[in-house]
Amino acid sequence: MSAALSSIPSRLARLRSALAEGGADAILISHPENRAYLSGFTGSAGILLITQDRAVIATDFRYWEQVGLEAPHFELAQIKTTINDLLPGLLEGLPKVAFEADHASYAMAQGWQEAAAGVEWRPTKGMTADLRAIKDEGEIGILRRAVLLADAALAAGLAEARPGMAELELAWIIESYMRTHGAQGVAFDLHVASGPNGARPHAHTSEKKLQAGEPIVIDMGAKVDGYRSDLTRTVCLGEPADADKFWTVYNTVLGAQTAAMAAIRPGLTGKEADAVARDFITQAGYGEAFGHGLGHGVGLEIHEQPFMGRLSTSTLQQNMVVTVEPGIYLPDWGGVRIEDIVLITENGAEVLTTAPKYPII
Repeated sequence: MSAALSSIPSRLARLRSALAEGGADAILISHPENRAYLSGFTGSAGILLITQDRAVIATDFRYWEQVGLEAPHFELAQIKTTINDLLPGLLEGLPKVAFEADHASYAMAQGWQEAAAGVEWRPTKGMTADLRAIKDEGEIGILRRAVLLADAALAAGLAEARPGMAELELAWIIESYMRTHGAQGVAFDLHVASGPNGARPHAHTSEKKLQAGEPIVIDMGAKVDGYRSDLTRTVCLGEPADADKFWTVYNTVLGAQTAAMAAIRPGLTGKEADAVARDFITQAGYGEAFGHGLGHGVGLEIHEQPFMGRLSTSTLQQNMVVTVEPGIYLPDWGGVRIEDIVLITENGAEVLTTAPKYPII
């Protein structure tokens, strides 16, 4: 997060503006990714208190020195017992305090309320997540690196893929490449799902052996400087065993993705974007086999605002970064999903993913 330190003041300013609009005097930030986004702090424990004129991070002994290095815009409140013991002093003179109701557990919120009983507690949802949805120049640069690293890792894995290799073995080749070429780690647990396993959108990678002629769905991503990429390709080792079905399904998914990416632009709703791909797949006769949404935002989390699906309430805006990943899943046969990351620009969308889409290996 060090590369983003120069962006911290502007992020805090936007949050403070949202706070003022909501009528709160302060907000407690407990969500780890929101904490990192607003402060630069990457430790695993800590809570931010942000008011109109203060930015405080409360954490324990393990991270006191780290706060000074990573979060110079924040003052440190040392937790020596529990955060609840600090709250009365930290919240003095702040009658209305918001908190992240979509992250804080019931027990956590109850403890805060008991510790600072004179405060009017205001549950909020998505305040910082909405800010994070629009990426700044530094974030976009990091995401580009994460995307390109995942593209290269997939190419390295496919170069070694062979019939008889276990799904887990191929996943490890891809993961090893990312970890030895600049990634902090994987963006999420890799999914390599071959044959009938591919009919489950998030199948667990297993000891199943790859077979020539069957579809193989590979879903993966790299984590770079805290930011995550997301990439899915469906491939076949040699010519498809059921060529007519494979190419019909594959070209339907590819056509749906191409149509959606051509339609994506600022002002389009997530529901409208999803409908472009969904209508294409439905007209081909596979509507019931496309059970998830078209895509989602990516950044510090692998799934974040905005979301594109049938129930989406998001509206796409310039500098959002989203996945476009239609899929078709057929029990007892397998699945096809193709996923790219795109940056929403002033007039449309720039595809960041460079991995080839021709599926025959």
